[in-house]
Amino acid sequence: MLDNDTWEPIHTVSAVSGEVLMAPMLSSLSRWLLSLLLLLGLPLLGLAFSRIDIQPYLEFPPLTRYVDHAPFSGWAFAIFSLLDLLMAIGLVKALRHARRHVDHTTPIPRNACIFPVWGWLGVAIMLVGWLLAWSRFSWFDPLQAHTFCMPWAGYIIWVNALCIRLSGRSLMTDTPLRFLLLWPVSALFWWFFEYLNRFVQNWYYVGLEGFSSWEYFFHASLAFATVLPAVLSTHRLLLTFRVVNTGLTSLTPLPFVEGPRLATGILFIACGGLALMGRYPDYLYPLVWAAPLLVFTSLQTLWGHQTIFNGITTGDWRAIIASATAALLCGFFWELWNYRSLARWEYVIPFVDRFHIFEMPILGFGGYLPFGLECLFVGKIVIGNRHLMLPAPDADGPTV
Repeated sequence: MLDNDTWEPIHTVSAVSGEVLMAPMLSSLSRWLLSLLLLLGLPLLGLAFSRIDIQPYLEFPPLTRYVDHAPFSGWAFAIFSLLDLLMAIGLVKALRHARRHVDHTTPIPRNACIFPVWGWLGVAIMLVGWLLAWSRFSWFDPLQAHTFCMPWAGYIIWVNALCIRLSGRSLMTDTPLRFLLLWPVSALFWWFFEYLNRFVQNWYYVGLEGFSSWEYFFHASLAFATVLPAVLSTHRLLLTFRVVNTGLTSLTPLPFVEGPRLATGILFIACGGLALMGRYPDYLYPLVWAAPLLVFTSLQTLWGHQTIFNGITTGDWRAIIASATAALLCGFFWELWNYRSLARWEYVIPFVDRFHIFEMPILGFGGYLPFGLECLFVGKIVIGNRHLMLPAPDADGPTV
């Protein structure tokens, strides 16, 4: 059953007869199908109307580079720098407000626990995986192209252990079955972004040229399965800090963000952008990260359901800031561990492809912020808001 805060329940049981009523299930499924149809179909439909050959965009494995990207532009770099700077200023101001709102950030030992033994195992797996990814040991040659999962598996274990240490709780231990389900969902989730990238080709993979289609799909899916567990575990870790979990509950409210008129306008803009993305990839590539969130949340608003932005209508920014920051933190480690790996990704970003941190142009890190919100959206569906968020503590609460 889907989380009630996100969509309708898949089914409802009659209080009189116990009969499963199918109408809500069909309604919910039809809404999912409509959302996915828009996100998957509009880019292809745009290519068809533009009379662009669709075949290269459906190549698998996606090895051919067929998009000619625009060169560096100082003006575009300045504009995107200003946007990133405004986001950074907003985040700093929010955290400064939070620190003033919270008297202390020292650990409160009441619910804190000893760092679990399995957390040290996670640290060991993470460090060994990093070493193997960046080294070229001859005895490890057969597996050298498959090192992505190891440091991330260790990272996920380590972060959940830190959550136990600081708050006595973690996603991995609070809801183990849903946390396990998060892994295959994560693979599907990232494959969708791989699909959208076919229309803009902002990143591509090297070191995988000898893989068959099935080998590529299998090994890529294993790597993609770590994305949501990593981001959402980091999101939960940030919520164990009092400055986040208490201080961010009384920021400026934005009650207009869930209005139907705004949602309708955003939906039309996002759908139009998706349809034109393959035609104008140099200008619309940011929609790879923005459009899925805009389409889903706009439809949720129009259908009368809560969105991930519901909290900020009353000034509660915890979920938004924690998830965006979590994705940015994970993004740093993604780029770090990718940098010297044999099988890795590289970037071609129109207009702003300068001043790299590892392989990523510095302004590209701004894309991790909306990506974190998309992780939050899926996390609320799979994990549920009750498990994903920690309750805001009182003055004597357990978090730090």
